[in-house]
Amino acid sequence: MEKWLDGKGKAVLREIGIKKGHAVLDFGCGSGNYTIPAAKIVGEKGVVYALDKNRWKLDDLMRRAGSHGLSNIIRIDTSGEIDTRLSDGSIDVILLYDVFWYFPLRDRRLPVLLDELNRVSKPDALLSVFPKHIDVDRLQEKIEGHGFTFTNALSGELLHDNRLEKGEIYNFKTERVHRNYARDMRHTNPM
Repeated sequence: MEKWLDGKGKAVLREIGIKKGHAVLDFGCGSGNYTIPAAKIVGEKGVVYALDKNRWKLDDLMRRAGSHGLSNIIRIDTSGEIDTRLSDGSIDVILLYDVFWYFPLRDRRLPVLLDELNRVSKPDALLSVFPKHIDVDRLQEKIEGHGFTFTNALSGELLHDNRLEKGEIYNFKTERVHRNYARDMRHTNPM
């Protein structure tokens, strides 16, 4: 695990585009296997928001962050609601890694989630998705329908359930022109 946090994990997150000084949202962060490497990359001038509904996993993450000397992780406890409580246009990179077992394609909350992520994204922000347990083509359609444009896919060894396995990460950019549309749709469309 330490090799992941200090080596391979940082390399993967740098490759997707996380940089020093970035504001990152790790949505559904769990115990922080991607949060900690992201916090190491963004450094003291950056911040990583760690959002999860599992209080014990967030407790574990904060203990692990302390043992790594990290003070740039802000914990966001949620009871499963989608509101991130972050400001409009405040995030450079959003990680959605292995969260789609909780937001399946037919779930009415998925469009709400994508609109919320669009709202907090800076212009040209990166939405990075590690899509386990879901049809990637249909997910890509949903994401693109909510103000994001597919940019690239990266293949390699990724951490899933505390073990390395081959996988793909799909990256999208925020389309600034859709931000107001997404916000307006949230108020007029119950889906």
